[in-house]
Amino acid sequence: MSHGDGGFTPPSIDDFYPEPFAFLGTPFEMNRVMMVRLVMAVALVLVFGIGAARARLVPGRLQNVLEMMIGFVRVNIAEEILGKKYGTQYAPVLTAMFLGILFLNISGVIPGLQIASTGVVGMPLIFALVSYVVFIYAGIRANGVGTFLKGSVMPSGVPGFLAPLIIPIEFLSNLVLRPLTLTIRLMANMISGHLLLSLCFIGTNFLFVYASAEFKAAGVVTLAAGIAFVLLESFIAALQAYIFTLLTAVYIDSSVHVH
Repeated sequence: MSHGDGGFTPPSIDDFYPEPFAFLGTPFEMNRVMMVRLVMAVALVLVFGIGAARARLVPGRLQNVLEMMIGFVRVNIAEEILGKKYGTQYAPVLTAMFLGILFLNISGVIPGLQIASTGVVGMPLIFALVSYVVFIYAGIRANGVGTFLKGSVMPSGVPGFLAPLIIPIEFLSNLVLRPLTLTIRLMANMISGHLLLSLCFIGTNFLFVYASAEFKAAGVVTLAAGIAFVLLESFIAALQAYIFTLLTAVYIDSSVHVH
């Protein structure tokens, strides 16, 4: 195998840092990842805009799908974790988070886009900061600043002599590390999925086009693996949106029910 023209060039993390092609030298430089973000953001707005404009008493297929997605977040995440009162209150932000992450994740398996823009730290970090701000806001609104901070760093029932040990651990766990773990989990899953898909299809192209005759049959195997991984990556894209939103709901629940 060789690198360069007529050879095999494996995928790398550099795929997520392409050269800019528009607005060079300005704060608005546009590269492929930023373009995919904009395309998927427009797609999200258009899909739900068209769905809202065509809403009927007897829903069509598009309206059914959109209502199922919204209902899934409201019932299976917001109300399931937070209860009816807080679930209704925080369902809008949880729904926006789920749909935003889902659309940005799923771009990794769409022909012509073929990269999840959540594989670069910017968008996962923004979603994680939104989650963090909502978590703190919910806790302060429900309990006041003092009760929220006390409950976040010192769980009820812990003996006082353990406070010097427990408080730093709980402070780091609840008030510092949560945005970082949310960011890294989402980003790492999307990066690994992209590299795996790229490896399968680049390998297929190499085996069919450049490999010697005795190796060409192996291209069928890598092609089949690539198709299987497309389905798997589609599932993971939805799963990661679900996990991120679910954890946000769990964090909100822990902040409004501090003891």
